[in-house]
Amino acid sequence: MIKNALIVEALQPADACVIWLHGLGADRTDFEPVARMLQPQMPTTRFILPQAPIQAVTINAGYSMPSWYDILSISPGKRAINSEQLETSSQQLITLMEQQRDSGISPKRLFLAGFSQGGAVVYHTAYLRWNEALGGVIALSTYAPTFENVNQLSPVQAQTPALCMHGSNDPVVPFAMGQAAQQQLASWGVPVTWQDYPMQHEVCQQQIADISHWLSKQLQ
Repeated sequence: MIKNALIVEALQPADACVIWLHGLGADRTDFEPVARMLQPQMPTTRFILPQAPIQAVTINAGYSMPSWYDILSISPGKRAINSEQLETSSQQLITLMEQQRDSGISPKRLFLAGFSQGGAVVYHTAYLRWNEALGGVIALSTYAPTFENVNQLSPVQAQTPALCMHGSNDPVVPFAMGQAAQQQLASWGVPVTWQDYPMQHEVCQQQIADISHWLSKQLQ
């Protein structure tokens, strides 16, 4: 179980949920301000912000920090990762999703959002490990480390729409890696919306407005 998840409860009785995973070295409070900015436009939506465990990260000299999985090495367009840790994080995310479903939230009103490393866990979980159509995926400044292992999705998995967003000047996760994930989803028949911004590895105000518009549309 992912412990210590921060829950921003819906302003009205909840009938939708966004589970939002932070990036490497960050924590569960990172996207709390964004959740609170979005909430007035979607008052029946609960936001759940899980906390990654503290573990060693090889590319950061082995220092321990919040991480969803270890990154072993980086080369242009690719990351070598600890696949077992990725699967552990994915399974913990699925447990949260099942809890929301069992509490009465329809999977079609359940959304997964993730920034950077958190987005990689979201991609892996939504499209390769979960077998129901979701409300959608919001992938921010991220990549898909496991898409290359799959030829096609099930028809149900391909129904989950994706909003893919990236900074055109991102020095951490190259723009091309974000585009590659989006293009792979499109090749599988996933309804994909792509947005890029003149920014680095970050989130901007226009992006939050675009997320609000997309989420509101999906929730209609």
